[in-house]
Amino acid sequence: MEIGYPIIPTPSTRKGRTMKFNFRSRVAALAVTAIASTGLVACADNSKEESPDGRTAVNMVMEWPVADAFWTPFLVAQAKGYYSDAGIDLTITPPPTVSDTMKFLGTGQADIAFTTTLDVVFARDQDAPVIATGAYGDTNNWGLIARDPFDLSDIKGKTVGIYNDAWSRAQLTIMLNSVGLDISDVQLVTATDNTVPLLLENRVDIITGVTNAESPDVRINGGFEPFFMPASDHGAPDAPIFVVAGNTEWLDQNPDTATEFMKSTLRGLNDALADRDSAMKIFSDAYPGSDMAFIVDSWNATADILQTQNPPLTQSDGTWSALLDAAVEQGLVNSVGEPSTYWTDSYMPR
Repeated sequence: MEIGYPIIPTPSTRKGRTMKFNFRSRVAALAVTAIASTGLVACADNSKEESPDGRTAVNMVMEWPVADAFWTPFLVAQAKGYYSDAGIDLTITPPPTVSDTMKFLGTGQADIAFTTTLDVVFARDQDAPVIATGAYGDTNNWGLIARDPFDLSDIKGKTVGIYNDAWSRAQLTIMLNSVGLDISDVQLVTATDNTVPLLLENRVDIITGVTNAESPDVRINGGFEPFFMPASDHGAPDAPIFVVAGNTEWLDQNPDTATEFMKSTLRGLNDALADRDSAMKIFSDAYPGSDMAFIVDSWNATADILQTQNPPLTQSDGTWSALLDAAVEQGLVNSVGEPSTYWTDSYMPR
């Protein structure tokens, strides 16, 4: 039962909260992004720019307005001089809001973006010149989080804390359908910011989230190990959430720089996985005052996901196909193109 889809304020409970995302407010914001992106192709200027020392200037826009643990590989590569050594003068830019990442990339205000697979789907649906150049992991780690284990078939009548976005609702619907239930069989409580306080304050039975954001939040602020039920075990596509993406016009004009960027990023990723403590020191130095207990837990959970991807950053038609099919079936977009039009490995080091 959905009682008015109530929105419950859930203010952050600690200084330096740096990660409040699965696909949550992002996809809600994409309603704005999709409308705005109809004009994305118009004003891009992708000519190569050089910094005063002769390196090629590259602007990378991130997925979130505040630095989070997911930025770690890029920060490590930058701190260790990998981009600089490759002739790249990289600027890492947080967007003003979560809805601005694809606006920046599509208009050429950014050359590269750290974004989501669904961002790319929505942007391409509006003919924006963007394409994924590397997958940040190869699994879908979104699902349901609770204090104690439960059977999905017993969820009827329970309260579920959820974000006000289309993809969270779509994945929950898919999960419920897998056991003969529908979205109307649960009571949805919508968080404006973070579902975790709803669970910790016993205002809901279950929340939606991911293993490397909400689960660490529960561990750090709740003091217990939460139960996690993967959506991909109950019909949702097992597609990665995050990707590196590029403006296609910039990529076409700067293929060597794009390749060097991906090579340097891969070096940073491998280093961050091999020495997590050093990676966290680099993060702390880059963003002092961050809630490092949360950042470290979040990065460890992220690293556990990334280290199983072999080779790292690789993509395939298979994972994109599953996501695209689900996007159409759930009415997020009316139609999609061939999976191969959403991603490329042309800039991955050989």
